[in-house]
Amino acid sequence: MPTHTPPTDVPHPPQDPRKARKIETLEEFDEVALSGSFAGCRVQAVDLTERTFALLVTDTAQAVFLGCPMEPQALAHVRAGGALVFPPIPDLPFDPYRAAPYTPDELYAGLAEDGYPATPDALTHAWAQRTAAEEDVFASMLRSIHDDAVSVALDDRLRGQRVVGVMGGHALRRGTADYEGAARLGRALAREGLTVVTGGGPGAMEAVNLGAYAAPYDDVMLGKALELLARTPSYHPSVGDWAAAAFAVRERWPDGGPSCSLPTWFYGHEPSNPFAAHIGKFFANATREDGLLSRSTSGVVFLPGAAGTVQEVFEAATPNYYLSRGAPVPLVLVDRAHWTEELPVWPLLEALAAGEAMAARIALVDGVDEVPQALERLAGA
Repeated sequence: MPTHTPPTDVPHPPQDPRKARKIETLEEFDEVALSGSFAGCRVQAVDLTERTFALLVTDTAQAVFLGCPMEPQALAHVRAGGALVFPPIPDLPFDPYRAAPYTPDELYAGLAEDGYPATPDALTHAWAQRTAAEEDVFASMLRSIHDDAVSVALDDRLRGQRVVGVMGGHALRRGTADYEGAARLGRALAREGLTVVTGGGPGAMEAVNLGAYAAPYDDVMLGKALELLARTPSYHPSVGDWAAAAFAVRERWPDGGPSCSLPTWFYGHEPSNPFAAHIGKFFANATREDGLLSRSTSGVVFLPGAAGTVQEVFEAATPNYYLSRGAPVPLVLVDRAHWTEELPVWPLLEALAAGEAMAARIALVDGVDEVPQALERLAGA
């Protein structure tokens, strides 16, 4: 029997029947406007410049408007009526109040015309680096608001889905056998009906998102896509060329399968890969790491990696050990030689799990083709 069991007498806060309603689209705004009151509503990142009349005639007391552009007359009226307004912040390369994950097209807007340095992704990273050096408390607040908004958007996107996280190193180059193996893994998991989530960067992470993107196509498509990508094996020396190769694949096969990724601007040397349909990009790496693992409720797969991947193994193992998130989730380490000889993580993980509930939820496999069966076996343990 496990020596660690969660307490049963911890009080939980009662559910508030007046839970605020989120409004994230003009359609939702118009629906509520018909009721005559926005009391208790949270209107998030909706352009209301064409809704001045509705704002003037509708009760906005106790409403909150987050990053919603509106005409000056409407802004003055809703503030006077008791609403709390957080206006859009001018000259920011990102929206701190956004209500949805990013898309590849959004992060890489302008890539073809002006190059990677002019994209929102690069400009936001530059802003983050500059403001962090300045120790600006206002900028710190904006980063926190943004990351919380993205977290909520991801929860909305992933709710009810069977999510499997796949971790792996960023240095894996396109055109290698290991890159192809990671892509086949992403495809196999997606075809099992699982939602694949990665750390969103290059290397193994990109390969897994690519595989999920290829899942609706026949097997030949992935081979052709790998050939095209191999012509630009790394994001060095040019992130722009690397990303453009991925967009060329997406253009040739436009109806790819969905997956998610959680990259970070903390690591500027790890650009976001364009194969994830929904990208939750964060300023804080700690928020990103915990968010990735906590949302992987159907298992976590660890491909060979270095320090970052080792850290993630034990970040995933800790809640499994203490049962702090309920029943342990399956953890699968891929490549026996890597995890027992090069970086002997498996012996330590196995020793940690001995006598605990998590012991039945960990596995070490030789290759990616064994992963789907391993996850299925561990889930039933």
